Amino acid sequence: MKLHELKPTEGSRHRRRRVGRGESSGLGKTCGKGHKGQKSRSGASIRPSFEGGQMPLARRLPKKGFNNAQFKTNFAIVNVSDLEAKFSDGDEVNEESLRACGLVQGVCDAVKVLGSGDISKKLTVSVDKLSASAKEKIEKAGGSVTES
Repeated sequence: MKLHELKPTEGSRHRRRRVGRGESSGLGKTCGKGHKGQKSRSGASIRPSFEGGQMPLARRLPKKGFNNAQFKTNFAIVNVSDLEAKFSDGDEVNEESLRACGLVQGVCDAVKVLGSGDISKKLTVSVDKLSASAKEKIEKAGGSVTES
């Protein structure tokens, strides 16, 4: 195959639409723009939010109140039962180890361990937050807890 033998796939190339070239072309006279009005004029383009001079919705709705969501701390939640399932006796549990075993994923500000379930393994837990019940269960199993 040579460069001069290359051709585009059949049907992939279309002829340029020549508007305003007679009625028989199907796009003569008004060139497919209809009669009169803003969109029939040359250079006409209306932004998507434009409502024809009516007060836009974004300006009609009240702007009041305060949203605290931007200051919210996003916790990754891990239960004691999850630690029991994923870790073996004597392991150290921190954010890196939790991410490695898949219990913490994505973006989070802090990791919190909750006391749902039971634990029998002796673990060294070092996370940002712990519930009182989780702390009690881990220490009862012989593990140690440090909150950072």
